[in-house]
Amino acid sequence: MGVGISFGGFAQIKSQPYSYHFYQKMNDAVYSTETRMHTSAKPFVIKDSLLLAKFDSIQSNKPVSSSNWFMRKIFNEHLVQVEKDDYTFYADFLPDLYIGKDMQGDKRRTWMNGRGFQVGLNVGNKFTFNTSAFESQAVFPKYLDDYIVAHKVIPGQGNTKFQSKNKMDWMYATASMTYDAHKYIQATLAYDKNFIGDGYRSMLLSDFSSNYAHLKLTGTIGNVQYTSIWAYMNDPTHPRQDLTGTTPMEGQNNTRLGDGKKWGAFQYLDWNVTNKLSIGFFQSVVWAAQDEAGKRGFDFSYISPIIFIRPVESNNRTSPDKMFLGLTSKYKLPYRLTAYGQFLLGEFTAKEFFAGNGYAHNKWGAQLGVRGYDVFGVKNLNFLAEYNTARPYTYAHFKSYSNYSNNAEPLAHPKGANFRELVGIVNYAWDRWDFSLQGMFTQNGLDLPDGSNMGGDIFQSYNTIPNMYGNHIAQGIKNNIYYADAKAAYVLNPKYNLRLELGYTQRYAKAQYETPVVNKSGVVSFGLRSSFRAIYNDL
Repeated sequence: MGVGISFGGFAQIKSQPYSYHFYQKMNDAVYSTETRMHTSAKPFVIKDSLLLAKFDSIQSNKPVSSSNWFMRKIFNEHLVQVEKDDYTFYADFLPDLYIGKDMQGDKRRTWMNGRGFQVGLNVGNKFTFNTSAFESQAVFPKYLDDYIVAHKVIPGQGNTKFQSKNKMDWMYATASMTYDAHKYIQATLAYDKNFIGDGYRSMLLSDFSSNYAHLKLTGTIGNVQYTSIWAYMNDPTHPRQDLTGTTPMEGQNNTRLGDGKKWGAFQYLDWNVTNKLSIGFFQSVVWAAQDEAGKRGFDFSYISPIIFIRPVESNNRTSPDKMFLGLTSKYKLPYRLTAYGQFLLGEFTAKEFFAGNGYAHNKWGAQLGVRGYDVFGVKNLNFLAEYNTARPYTYAHFKSYSNYSNNAEPLAHPKGANFRELVGIVNYAWDRWDFSLQGMFTQNGLDLPDGSNMGGDIFQSYNTIPNMYGNHIAQGIKNNIYYADAKAAYVLNPKYNLRLELGYTQRYAKAQYETPVVNKSGVVSFGLRSSFRAIYNDL
């Protein structure tokens, strides 16, 4: 059904799950020097009139003129669409299907059979809700297989069942509801992801790992926006332990106590100094719900949304919690360019830091990038160039259950630590055509064959550091990864991103040791896809 009633009678509030490739379509509104939007904390709560107009224009791009119900549903409208004076409701079926072939490597056939749905509700200018879920089976290229088998999780999607002939079977779900309590504050309760930054990657908090339950408060006063997030996360690397001391009855065991749990508190202050300059301050703390001392649960020391966590954490002289501080900056340059950066600090000893002697406990990560929209005056031609790096052991902890991770994956960069990376992305949209080209070079250090911890695996305790001095980025077995991805898609329906997509992905990895290990993959694929979720294959 479809009811064509105008929204002109009331202001709106909307939300959209974050993915880089969708959000970059809003660059000309978000990064214009004529606006002073807060751009770093994502997903956006879309209530600004300019951003609402841009969002609606993307979702109604180039409508197909037809009075036929079937044609409208395929090309223009949601499958179920109700528009009233004070609320809107929509629902869609989301196919996510593709077939492919790895032309190199083991020559395997790749495919995905995903079926999903999305539902959304917007009530006036106060409440917005969206949810989606997928049931999927797939065969991936071998390099992704290796990652999935090692972590027992589909990158960013969730836990998987392993079936015969390299087939994976998993479910994915997300849900988010936001209440605009006041023009200065919004509250969001979600099972979703968050992203802090203006780049493709984030060294602070990224959308790479699986979804997690969280409460988020966002407050804006003048040119300052403050975001506070409390998260309840999964930790399958540390299953729950039986703390009762009881002996299992005959025929029973204690192996079904469930995955371990952990908590996180993340806070970010973003100050738009001018229309061009923004600076931000980030802090986070992660702790295990159950540790060697027993069941801990939520630590109410971290409950205040407007507190400097570091003094609180420091007052616990033997704190087992993982604490980070971070800085961000952004400056809008001429010619529709924006320069941005991040710096994350885990531990710091000034004397050792400036000595340049590779002290293991100086742990930091950094990002520097530039992005642009309507490049060379070409409408909808966007690009990004970015450099990311992290020192060895940066996101690890002396107790691995308090490391910076969720559901067996990093909360920041996919490579964990001990790496450097260059990323370049170009996107172009014309009519209903979308084109993207991504190139990437990553150099990371792998652990030695004897198991020595070189600092890239954040799931190891940093108490296993073999050398306190002389540490450097990409130490260990140097692994060079070259990655390129090209896609062309025709968007059938922009309301739920239904598209025909043709792509080619090339990956070459070489681990330089006594006998170099080379892995190649070149996958061509074609599919009918419909999803706003971000799926990271560039590992």
